[in-house]
Amino acid sequence: MMARLNALGFECEPMDFEDTQNFWAVRGETGPTLVFAGHTDVVPTGPIDRWSSPPFAATEMNGNLHGRGAADMKSSLAAMVVAVEAFIDQHPNHNGRIAFLITSDEEGPAKNGTVKVVETLMDRGEKLDWCLVGEPSSTDLLGDVIRVGRRGSINGTIVIHGVQGHIAYPHLAENPIHHALKALDAIANEVWDQGNEFFQPTSLQFSNISAGTGASNVIPGELCAQFNVRFCTETTDVRIRQRCEQILREHGLRFDIEWALSGQPFLSTPGALVQSAQAAISAVTGLTTELSTGGGTSDGRFIAQTGAEIVELGPVNATIHQIDEHIALEDIPRLTALYHNIIVRLLATAA
Repeated sequence: MMARLNALGFECEPMDFEDTQNFWAVRGETGPTLVFAGHTDVVPTGPIDRWSSPPFAATEMNGNLHGRGAADMKSSLAAMVVAVEAFIDQHPNHNGRIAFLITSDEEGPAKNGTVKVVETLMDRGEKLDWCLVGEPSSTDLLGDVIRVGRRGSINGTIVIHGVQGHIAYPHLAENPIHHALKALDAIANEVWDQGNEFFQPTSLQFSNISAGTGASNVIPGELCAQFNVRFCTETTDVRIRQRCEQILREHGLRFDIEWALSGQPFLSTPGALVQSAQAAISAVTGLTTELSTGGGTSDGRFIAQTGAEIVELGPVNATIHQIDEHIALEDIPRLTALYHNIIVRLLATAA
C-alpha cells in the first residue's frame, strides 16, 4: 500500500509500536482532511480442511472472491487505493488533503494500532475532518447500510467466594453457586436504558460461568462468571460498574470483580461525509442507505476522539470471520466507485 501511495506523491510514515505495524500517509498541504482508515490483519482461518480453497490464496469461484479477509477488509483497502489513484489522475491539484491510517492490530488486542497512531496525531495537533473506515458495513447489498457510530463495550469477570467442603456436610461449607444464582439473574435482567434514535438498548450478556473441581461430591470454593455489556450513549461504563457491584453487595456476596473497557460508544453527527456517502450510494447502486450503529466494535472508537465525522462503508458482512469468507467479484469495482464518488464530492469541489 505504501509503495502505491508513494507513487502518487503521498508522504508515508511508518508508525510501528512494539510488534504492530502501522502507517500514516498524507497528500496535500492545506484544507479539510479526508482519512481512509482500515486494517490489514485478519482473524484465524479455523479448520483449513473445511475451506473450499486455500484461505490465503485469493480464489475466484462462482462469481465470488474467496479468501480470509476478502470482505474484512482487504477488498476495502484495495478499493481505497485504486479510488484514490483514479481521483488524483483526474484531479492532481485537488482541494484539501487525503490521508491513510492503516493498522495491523484491529482484530487482535488493538493496543498498539490505531489507538497509538491517533494519540500521536493528536499530540501533533493534526486535524482530521472526515474519516471513511472500510469495515464491512453492508447487510444484504453493497451500500444498504453504513455505520455512523458504534456501541461501547465493557467486559466484567466476577469471582464469588464460598467455602469448599464435602457435599454431604453442607453446614461446614458455603456453596457459591447457590449464593450467586439470584445475583447473576438480577444482573442479567437489569434494564439499563431504552436506547435512542440511533442506538438499540444496552445489552448485558453472560459468556462463561464455571465452578467446581470436577468431582460430584465436593462443594466448590468459588464461582467465576464472565460477561460483556454493549452499551449505548444513554448509559456510561461508570454506571454499569457501580450498578453491578451494588447488586452483588445487595445479595450479601463475598466477591472480586475485574473490569476491562474495550471502547466507549460514539455517534458521528451527520454532516458532509454522511451526505456524500448517501449520495454516492444512491448514484452508484440506486439504494437508499440505512444509517446504523449496530455490530461490534471498530477502530472508529479511537478515531472518534479526534472529532472527525466518521462513516463505515464496506462490503457485505454475511461471511466475515467464517469458513469460506468471500465477496462478490462485482462488488469490488462498485466499492471502488463508491469511494471515488465520495472523494469527488468532498474534495473536487471543496472550498
